[in-house]
Amino acid sequence: MHKIKSPTANQQLCAVTLLGNLVADPDIRYRANPVSAITEITLATSAKWLDKKTNTFKEWTSYHNVRVEGDLVEQTLLNAKKGEIILVHGYLSHIKSGGDTKNTALSIVHASFIQKFNKGYTQTINQILCSAQLSSVPKLITTQNNKNLAQVTIIINQQDYSVDKQCWLSHQVAIELQVWGKQAQYLVDNAKVNDSVMVEGKLSYLATADKKQFIEAKTVHLLS
Repeated sequence: MHKIKSPTANQQLCAVTLLGNLVADPDIRYRANPVSAITEITLATSAKWLDKKTNTFKEWTSYHNVRVEGDLVEQTLLNAKKGEIILVHGYLSHIKSGGDTKNTALSIVHASFIQKFNKGYTQTINQILCSAQLSSVPKLITTQNNKNLAQVTIIINQQDYSVDKQCWLSHQVAIELQVWGKQAQYLVDNAKVNDSVMVEGKLSYLATADKKQFIEAKTVHLLS
């Protein structure tokens, strides 16, 4: 019988919940020692807002890469098809893109729970709740519409128990945090490197070639 060691005391919270449509049929692979199913799927979530200049609603679709392993794959995704609705709960992790060490690590959602629903219309969900530490000085930007935007890099230390390896694994993720309005100004005026924060928001990405992921904050609590 293996003794399960407890996670370290400095672990942080990282909880991601997504409800969206499956972009393509899952490509399921199997690895050995022990034999275990693994796949990476893409979910689409959407958000609507009112463009006050044109008085029309606009929509932005976000695409989220999700890694699913082990029994979760066989219980839920063996017969999953493009367009079906998928509910995912998990945490942010990093994977290597490609097979060599020159490639950069990409942010991905590592699923700890997954459920499938039939095709149909539903309001999507895109939520992240995390605790983290600031690893850079917040930078304040004034947009063309005279709105304040603060940008800062945060570090999330997440731990998850691996059934295969019978131990706790650490996942350190560095990701950009964007904060708007009065909260942006408050963060710039009061926060410093290594301060702790609690963040509630959603996952998004820049409209650039590398699709760099970031957290768009709804609420930020400065804890130290």
